[in-house]
Amino acid sequence: MRKRFMSAMIAIAIVTVAVPLVLAQRGGGPRRVQGIPCINDWQLPDGCEERTGTHDPRDLSGVWTRYQGAGNMGNDVKLTPLGQKRWEANLPSFGPRAVVPAKGNDPMGLCDPLGILRNVFTEVGGRGFEFVHPMGSPERILQFFEWAHAYRTIYMDGRQHPKDPVPRWMGYSVGRWEGDTLVVETMGIDPRTWADMWGRPHSENLLYEERYHRRDFDDLELQVKMTDPEIYPEPFVSDTKVLMLNVESTMDEKLETFCVPSEEQRFNETIRDPAGGVLN
Repeated sequence: MRKRFMSAMIAIAIVTVAVPLVLAQRGGGPRRVQGIPCINDWQLPDGCEERTGTHDPRDLSGVWTRYQGAGNMGNDVKLTPLGQKRWEANLPSFGPRAVVPAKGNDPMGLCDPLGILRNVFTEVGGRGFEFVHPMGSPERILQFFEWAHAYRTIYMDGRQHPKDPVPRWMGYSVGRWEGDTLVVETMGIDPRTWADMWGRPHSENLLYEERYHRRDFDDLELQVKMTDPEIYPEPFVSDTKVLMLNVESTMDEKLETFCVPSEEQRFNETIRDPAGGVLN
């Protein structure tokens, strides 16, 4: 239970500090020295300086956290009749359709895996992810997510997707380089996961594409595309999101953020449900 409250307080603190810094930005990406954001000509009292380190655009190693771009699919997303039915059945804890968590069905509230889409697309609570290029293993790239310490393998050896993949929480991902852009295509994603924190659905036939481009030392651009004719009559293409590099830590040095079912159950029974007017 203590971990739940500590995580909540840390998340609030991060938002409290980060939002004013981002709003203060007047162009360019955040620059960090010793973990302190430095945004162009806006300097902190104890000093910081703009980073201009060299980098290999095909080396995405490091922890990345989104600071520009939407964390959801937005309101203007067309749905098929089946998509609309599933959309209405999902009762999220966030966004314009949010309900009291005790009366919703957000998978997070039961510690169910969030899946690849929500981990990549929304980065729950502003948490980030880490890319790892294993030494001696150029045929794959690993991606670690802070929430639940989940990970996935991106196969880079030219293989194709399985013809009839068994749905998995994180799907089945293959990648390739187009110039200096890493293109990752994922199929076989378990339809119990949501596409974003607002409760957008998807089917098990979804093709999910991510495009990562490291435009400079500190900034990584990301755009996602969802092709799922059962749910969306036309492909959804996101805005361009920008993530910043945390040069001071790796994922194993960050807060260990597991969703522990027994702790979540106690939290729901003693706090969430009574607050929402649900009696056990």
